[in-house]
Amino acid sequence: MFTGIVEELGEVVAWADLADAARLTVRGPVVTSDVASGDSIAVNGVCLTVVDAAAGSFTADVMRETLVRSSLGALSVGSPVNLERAVRVQDRLGGHLVQGHVDGTGQVVAVDPAEHWTVVTVSLPADLARYVVEKGSITVDGVSLTVSAVGHTEFQVSLIPTTLERTTLGRKVVGDAVNLEVDITAKYVEKLLASGVVPAGARGDG
Repeated sequence: MFTGIVEELGEVVAWADLADAARLTVRGPVVTSDVASGDSIAVNGVCLTVVDAAAGSFTADVMRETLVRSSLGALSVGSPVNLERAVRVQDRLGGHLVQGHVDGTGQVVAVDPAEHWTVVTVSLPADLARYVVEKGSITVDGVSLTVSAVGHTEFQVSLIPTTLERTTLGRKVVGDAVNLEVDITAKYVEKLLASGVVPAGARGDG
């Protein structure tokens, strides 16, 4: 579990194509300062398991399913990536609860700088649109963001200078792909309502 608050801007230092997967090595001295084999690190919002770590870098295997459902397959040596270690129970929850399970990818549609922030418009896959609401949370490339506007096919987020400087979002241009993870709460609510089962406390008769 993560919070969507990026700890470090890392860099891909090795990429090996395997038969049905890939092996990724990323430089990140902050996130590897206390890392151990088996730990989870989010890379552009994708939860990966550390299989090896040394000299400020870590290596993880990326399954074919992850390559298909996310933008990780487009990475190459030298690519910058957003990094976050799994949250500890005693940590402050600065963003929102993020699983690191990418729901789909969007594409940057527009980047509009303003005096104190930049508005970024991202395309919204049709199967995810129902989970995204204005002022709600969404994770874009592992960054917890508040939706400032939403339509049927796209949404907007307003990025402050700190976010632009400390994450890959400040380098995105029109046409770039981004990983999207919607708020898990919306999916649970949808499934509960579809089942027709309403908790006793929610009926007002408890």
